[in-house]
Amino acid sequence: MVGATEEARLNRLEIQVDNGGGGAWEYLCLVHKLKARRSEKVLRHGLFILNSPGARSKLGGKEWALYEQVAVAAMDCHRNDIANDCIEALSKKFPGSIRVGRLKGMLLEAKGAWPDAEKVYAQLLVDNPLDQVILKRKVAIAKAQGNSAAAAEYLNNYLEIFMADHDAWRELAELYISIQMYKQAAFCYEELILSQPMIPLYHLAYADVLYTIGGLENLQAAKKYYASTIKLTGGKNTRALYGICLCSVAINQLTKGRNKDEKENADLQPLAAEALLKDYKERAPEKLPLVTTLLSIKLDA
Repeated sequence: MVGATEEARLNRLEIQVDNGGGGAWEYLCLVHKLKARRSEKVLRHGLFILNSPGARSKLGGKEWALYEQVAVAAMDCHRNDIANDCIEALSKKFPGSIRVGRLKGMLLEAKGAWPDAEKVYAQLLVDNPLDQVILKRKVAIAKAQGNSAAAAEYLNNYLEIFMADHDAWRELAELYISIQMYKQAAFCYEELILSQPMIPLYHLAYADVLYTIGGLENLQAAKKYYASTIKLTGGKNTRALYGICLCSVAINQLTKGRNKDEKENADLQPLAAEALLKDYKERAPEKLPLVTTLLSIKLDA
């Protein structure tokens, strides 16, 4: 994730370069370092350098990294002609390169030639079966074709090898949610919480999935994870506060008529409601009457 300081520096450089103040190469390097997606700017300024013999000669060996960067940006901007020119230049310089092979596969993807792209990746995987980029490209192809089940299967196979890839676990969870496989999505978030317990986003997403699955046990667990989200964010997560209220109402409905010992402790619900009202009063006072009415209905439910 790009920090605020780095983001500000990148924005300053972008304005400088756009206004003809120089620093295009520095800007492109920073975009690459931060993995920022600013394809139109990369294409524009990268092409300017590549088409200027003097500017290009100053790059030395880094010229080829720029060709690769511009090729990816061109595909992102639907300029497959430019991407093809860059890839051809790279192919002449690095015949048989795996990285160039990946770019060829990506260009086929950009053209919608999915079977041809899969053939390229399959050939590359023969000699490099653990290439993470190529394995992820297979997932991307399945997603682009709307085949979420196949994408989930590819990601599962990938995670059997690269179990510490947190982004892959999160993407797999989102894929499972998209095909309503909520128990499998919950497992993914459990893995993420175990490996990175201080990230509130994972606690919140896990609570959402448990709430969706429903049932007394899941609702009670969801309430706990909404509470942990609130704790990790210093009480500032509006979604988690609403989650506490919704879980409390659902749990109370499920435990009606039970013994007092079996009923849900409702201490958190009024606290969450109070925090929500305070938040809306400070940040969106015009919506306060609506939220007050909503919460009063929920509290009486």
